[in-house]
Amino acid sequence: MKKIILLVPLLSLASFPALADQALASSRNCMACHSVDKKLVGPAFKDVASKYAGAKDSQALLAGKIRKGSSGVWGPLPMPPNPRVSEADAQKLAAWVLSVK
Repeated sequence: MKKIILLVPLLSLASFPALADQALASSRNCMACHSVDKKLVGPAFKDVASKYAGAKDSQALLAGKIRKGSSGVWGPLPMPPNPRVSEADAQKLAAWVLSVK
């Protein structure tokens, strides 16, 4: 009897951008207050994506809110600033949030 061995290449998160960017959101503690599809302390990412869909410069706007914080948009609780998130990571996170459906 012959043995058949299948070699499957290992795939990194970089092979799946949506998963990679969700992992980035987790590593930057975004998921402590937000989830993809349910309101926690802050709004669900799908609700943020819906609110800003088609808005002019929405990615830059959200990246700014990620780094500088925000208040009054989704209720009385402010989103604290995240100055440790680099501009590049803020742009990736904003793009990912806007892609959530």
